[in-house]
Amino acid sequence: MKQLRQENIFYLIVWGLLFATPLLSLYVRTVNDSAVEFDWSEVFIVFRKFSVYLAIFLIHNFLLAPLLVHKNKRVAYFSIVAVVIALFTFYQCNSRSGMKKPMGHRPPMEKMDRHRPPHVGNSPRALHGERHTFRPNDAPPPIVGERDIMAVVVLILMLGGNLGIKYYFRSRDDHKRLAELEHKNLEQQLEYLRYQINPHFFMNTLNNIHALVDIDPEKAKDTILELSKMMRFVLYEGNKQGVPLSREMDFIRHYITLMQLRYTDKVHINVNLPSEVPDCQIPPLILITFIENAFKHGITYKHESFISVEVAVEQNELQFSCLNSKADSSDEEKGGVGLANVRKRLDLLYGRDYTLSIDDTPDVYSVRLVIPFLQ
Repeated sequence: MKQLRQENIFYLIVWGLLFATPLLSLYVRTVNDSAVEFDWSEVFIVFRKFSVYLAIFLIHNFLLAPLLVHKNKRVAYFSIVAVVIALFTFYQCNSRSGMKKPMGHRPPMEKMDRHRPPHVGNSPRALHGERHTFRPNDAPPPIVGERDIMAVVVLILMLGGNLGIKYYFRSRDDHKRLAELEHKNLEQQLEYLRYQINPHFFMNTLNNIHALVDIDPEKAKDTILELSKMMRFVLYEGNKQGVPLSREMDFIRHYITLMQLRYTDKVHINVNLPSEVPDCQIPPLILITFIENAFKHGITYKHESFISVEVAVEQNELQFSCLNSKADSSDEEKGGVGLANVRKRLDLLYGRDYTLSIDDTPDVYSVRLVIPFLQ
């Protein structure tokens, strides 16, 4: 929003100066020459010409330029711009040809008769309708004049300048977002260690492993292995911009496996993750926040609870959904700091190219996220 506001302020200043130019020019002429009067009709004629350019500029700036700059629809953009230039050329030619020549520029009749060749007028050849050779001044005006060509050139330069300015502001915004994203990735790793893999989680997991040592030593060994894999991913992959989708899926499986040790059969956990995934990348630790919130806010020991996690791959995007029941005593804000951080990170990574929808009903809390794969 700040970048867009700065861009619009720049356009406002440029067009303001442009419309002020005829006023200042006429004022200077009246000051320097007392015989010249301040005639508003001259100013309005210039304003009318400028208004045509301004109308085309507004259409290009707010409707056409975004097709190329933000959506990269080159064919649609250049096709529409070609039509706009053609219509402007047609308007320019018609407005020129429709204007009457001032009467003061018409040569007097005496001069016309004086310079008339002897074979033109009442000569016998003229009376008999014989054709004569036209002089250069008698030739019809061209369809497109010099002024029309200059007007079209000015229009093309104006549209090109508008595109250049938009690309400049977008490039500057992209550099700013990239620097902020690199800084945010470092913060995200610390925030994840603080809010997701917190000491409470480790305490419960270690207590479960301690209880399994005497009951089921083999399962205790497997649990320790799951925990080590999980921590290895956090320490060595969590600070990267993108990780393979297969590793992210493995991390989610390890996390849910460890969380299942804490709950009885009253908690129904359904996990549907793709067994085979394409060789593509997503931001690390981007999905685990929603799963952690489901365990934190959706589980109660008073009645049966459920958590359902599903991941699907469609073409070049990842579709994630997480549903959970709601605990009776859960009155705190769902998601908290973790969800706010994920929203901010998604904005930095994808801008408007992602979908995050959250449905909070009295009984069920559901999250659906659609993100494209990283290039």
